[in-house]
Order: sequence, then structure tokens, then C-alpha cells
Amino acid sequence: MHASQQPTGKARVVIVGAGFGGIAAATTLARANADITVIDRRNYHLFQPLLYQVATAALSPADIAWPIRGILGRQANARVELSRVVGVDREKREVKLAGGNRVPFDYLILATGARHAYFGHDDWAAVAPGLKKIDDATLIRQRVLLAFERAEVETSRRTQRALLTFVVIGAGPTGVEMAGAIAELARNALACDFRRIDPSAARVVLVEAGPRILPSFSESLSRRAHNALEALGVRVLLGVPVTQCDDAGVIVDGLRISARTIVWAAGVAASPAARWLGAEADRNGRVMVSRDLSLNDDPNIFVIGDTAIALDASGKPIPGVAPAAKQMGVYVGKLIAGRIKGKRLTAPGFRYRDYGSLATIGRKAAVAQFGRYRLWGFPAWLLWAMAHVYFLIGARNRIVVSLNWLWNYVTLERGARLIIGATEEGPEMEALEMHAAVPDTERPRAA
Repeated sequence: MHASQQPTGKARVVIVGAGFGGIAAATTLARANADITVIDRRNYHLFQPLLYQVATAALSPADIAWPIRGILGRQANARVELSRVVGVDREKREVKLAGGNRVPFDYLILATGARHAYFGHDDWAAVAPGLKKIDDATLIRQRVLLAFERAEVETSRRTQRALLTFVVIGAGPTGVEMAGAIAELARNALACDFRRIDPSAARVVLVEAGPRILPSFSESLSRRAHNALEALGVRVLLGVPVTQCDDAGVIVDGLRISARTIVWAAGVAASPAARWLGAEADRNGRVMVSRDLSLNDDPNIFVIGDTAIALDASGKPIPGVAPAAKQMGVYVGKLIAGRIKGKRLTAPGFRYRDYGSLATIGRKAAVAQFGRYRLWGFPAWLLWAMAHVYFLIGARNRIVVSLNWLWNYVTLERGARLIIGATEEGPEMEALEMHAAVPDTERPRAA
């Protein structure tokens, strides 16, 4: 226990993770007779759906993030701790932190989100970063922009072609949005910036092991999104898994695609929460929870968002999306507040309300699905933009993002084209020097 944390007679609620679910739970408990501690290893809440725009220079990191203390600063019963959780002592009812400190709890909410899953190929992470954090987005932005800079001074046509080839693995919403955004960046924002290369000649390849892109959408919207990507010049490869990622590119269906920039959008795995709790988990590490999102053997420990595998009334897994995490956070917050008052919710368990799905492909192109209703093209894109601005935290972020999008729409420019953290002797330059590009049609040699 921290020396400053003395018993107050109030229920002690500890929330691990300040994502959509964690923040929703904390704010829902604002009037509860509780001392709330929110623990996160970063000091900001991140609006993950727009991370790809940071990665493709449309927005700056500060446009989609907000300090956790700024969100909860006026909530008298909440405190924020910048720490890394390393375990949970269920017997002593304490959360264990790096450095040896412990935080006691009466109620625990784990909302620790997800990380990248490489399906047994964790060594691919170095060459194919995913997109879950601001650090990921700025790294991808660095690699994308550096590719054009180095292609400008490259004398080898083969290496230049590899530099101007971008591979996105996984065709869910993140992969589709990344592929479209990179294509638009090359064909619009960078079109007049270089003299020796033509950025619009850059190749963007989207690889999906399944039979179609955006599998969570209807087949008709999937086809429309596919056509919109091809109209942007994106090459879509379906039904072909990636079998190798390295500094020189990827191997797909036995063929080598030479590329210097690879983005991973193919899968996620839960945080180590199941291991902390010694709880049952699925193959992706998500904790199995009961209908009220608590552990089956502990009604005062809750797991929400991407960290949990929860089933709806029909027995289907609730999707790992931001709206679901927020709804879970509100539900658990109300449940705990009711228990503190000695009341119980009348509802038998958590019920997810699906308000629809949105995905953008590029300028004036998006798809939207609301139950039986379908929307595509400019109307869907406009709806997508309004929805994302609405759900951003803070008036400043809403105004800045709206103005940025308006400017980008009118001028076709992107103002966040900063290469941060790159050096002449960085890993990208080493890879450039060590690996010669391999023609797309060349099959890899046997080991």
C-alpha cells in the first residue's frame, strides 16, 4: 500500500487501463461513495480509431490524445497513477506495480486492451509494426516518409522500386484505412514535393488471408470498399497468407514482394491480464467472463474491452471495438455503484448495443452499416467524419481535427509530415544497404 493511501471508509475501486472502457467506468463512478484509482503506463487517453491518420501524416499525435489527469481532474473521488502493472494478488486484494508498490482494492476493473498478435512469428514485429500506440503511429509515419526521401536519392531502380512499395497485412478496418491513406498520401499530398521520383507511382499492396476485405461488413459493402481501394491504385491480394516478413519485403503465396515498409494489421492478442489473475482464457489470451463481465469465481473483479471474451445473448462473442468497450465500462461502473449503495441492477447481464460499423477508404469514400441499412461513398464518408469528431475527447481536439480535415480536403495537403527520430545510420539505412531488392516475380530460393 502507498503511504499516502489511508483507509477512508469508502469502497476502493482500482481501474487498470485508461482506454475507452477504463475512462467510461471511472466517469460513471463519479458520484459513487468510492475512492477510485486509475492506473496506466501512459499519461494519456488515446483515440485509437484515428491512429492511422497520425501514421499517414494527416494528424498530429496531440490531436487524438488527451491527458488522463485532464479528463479526471475535476472528479474529486478519482486519482491517477502513472505506473506499470505486473500482477494481481487476488488473495490479498492488491494490484502489484513495477518497482514493488501495491494498490489495494475492493473492486478491480481490468481494461488493459490488446496488443499485436503475429501468430507465432513475433520476430516479424521489428519489420512489420502494428498500430496500437502513438509510438507505433510515429514509427510507421517515419518509415513511410523516409521511404520517399531515400527513393529520391537512390540510383538503383530496383531498390527505388522497393522503397516505393508499401505492404499492409490484414484487411480489417485498420488495414483498409491504412492502405487507402498511404495511397492518398502518395498520389495527392506528396505529388509535387519531389523532383527525381514520381510519388504517385508508389505501389500499395493490401494482403488478406481471408476471401474478402472488411469481413465484419456485408458482402456488398466489402465489394464497394474493394473497388474504391483499387480506384486509388491499391493492389488487393485475397486468400493468400503471408509466410515470411523480413527487411527486404514479404513472401505471399510463394512469391516475393520487395518492400521497405510493411504494416501489420492482421491480428491482436489480449494483455497478460489472464496470467495476472490465473483465470481461464481463450487462445488469444482474452479472459473468460460471466454475463456481468466479472470473473466466474470472483464477482468483484471485472474484465472489459479487448481484454475480455464476453458473449451476447445469442452466444456470439462481443466484438473488440471502441463502442463495446465504452458500453462495458458504463455497465460495470453502474453495477459497482449500485453494489456500493446496496442495490443491484435489474438487467441479468451486459447487453451490447450495436450502433453500426464505419470504415473509410479515402477521400469521399467510406462504407457504413447499421443493421439492415447500408451506406457508401460520400454520404458514408461524411457520417464517418462527424461520428469520429463527436467521440473525440475535448473541444480543442474536435475543433483542431475538423479544421485539419477541412484543410486536407480542400488543398489535398497533409501538414504533419514530420520525420521524427530518424538518423542517417538508423535501422532503415542499414536495411537499405544490406538487402538488394528482389523482383516481384522471383520465387524465394530454397534454404
